Amino acid sequence: MKFQSEDERSIMRIAITLLIFSIGMFATVWTIQSVTEAKIDTLRQEKILNSGPKILSQGTEIRQKQLNCLAINIYKEAGYEPFEGKVAVGQVTVNRVLSEDFPSSICGVVYQKDFKRSKTVCQFSWYCDGVHKNRAVNPVAYEESYTVAKMVLLEGFRLDSLEEALYYHADYVNPRWGFKKVAKIGRHIFYTGERVEKGRKYAELNL
Repeated sequence: MKFQSEDERSIMRIAITLLIFSIGMFATVWTIQSVTEAKIDTLRQEKILNSGPKILSQGTEIRQKQLNCLAINIYKEAGYEPFEGKVAVGQVTVNRVLSEDFPSSICGVVYQKDFKRSKTVCQFSWYCDGVHKNRAVNPVAYEESYTVAKMVLLEGFRLDSLEEALYYHADYVNPRWGFKKVAKIGRHIFYTGERVEKGRKYAELNL
């Protein structure tokens, strides 16, 4: 039977110590990485929740209903607009939900009606048109709109220029609202709810 020398035993002890140390370091690094990733994911989710309607923290059925309302609004208002044009309409819709001046849900904002001088006025004109009111007649355009709706509502996708935008209209009309213009995207011009300076010429605000 061969016995190990003292030097061999020392080397063995050192090797075992190094192995245990390496395993411990690997476990520590793995734990830190896992915790960090979990924190980043939590912060990402909190950012989305804090920047969007409270319906994100509610049940699946409610989220789906609100998502459908946002998708049909994007389709009706910007179904044939480029990607940013669709995002813009979706973002304004969500911005209204977060504003105290509008209903507190996506569907409430989309289907909001006002009654002025015995006349019904829809916030989004397509809802008062009565033609294919809640039905998408172009499946491809609707699918694109639905994808954008998910990005805006569930993933927190935003356009920086429209952070405070609450209103918009087509570029071929001029309602002279007197609100502050912030962007022109596709065929729509976007505004905040802030009134412009008194006496300032409307033409000076053209983008």
